[in-house]
Amino acid sequence: MDYIHTVQYYETDKMGITHHSNYIRWMEEARVDFLSQIGWDYARLEDMGIISPVLSVTCDYKKTTTFSDQVFISVSVKEFKGVKLHLAYEMRNKEGNVVCIGTSSHAFLDPEGKPVRMKKEYPELFDTLSNLVIDTAELLHPVNEVRHFLTDER
Repeated sequence: MDYIHTVQYYETDKMGITHHSNYIRWMEEARVDFLSQIGWDYARLEDMGIISPVLSVTCDYKKTTTFSDQVFISVSVKEFKGVKLHLAYEMRNKEGNVVCIGTSSHAFLDPEGKPVRMKKEYPELFDTLSNLVIDTAELLHPVNEVRHFLTDER
């Protein structure tokens, strides 16, 4: 299920369009929502002693958004092998046009900052994330992108 963000007035700039920095904030909002939807919200992870810092972020702007626009953000697991989680984001306006695509990479660390061996220490979380990895080559193929959009398969 997509995370929906409504552009706020304070998120726009003097030109009346959304300031570019907000898209990265929305990615974080969508990521937190995504983890909650799959049963692994941040509070649960922190209670387990897992922290997940951001390692990198990319953002590719396609179309502008303005005050009161709704932005539908889908999050998918691009890659996960245990220590690093790579997520992909696709943001669409209400007309279905892509306004932004992005990625973020995250580590799983213990409170001392050491990498967590997810498969051994948290096999249920490891399995959940592993089972959500998508075939990005198939998803990003133009014909399949149209099919996914028209049938709402993601």
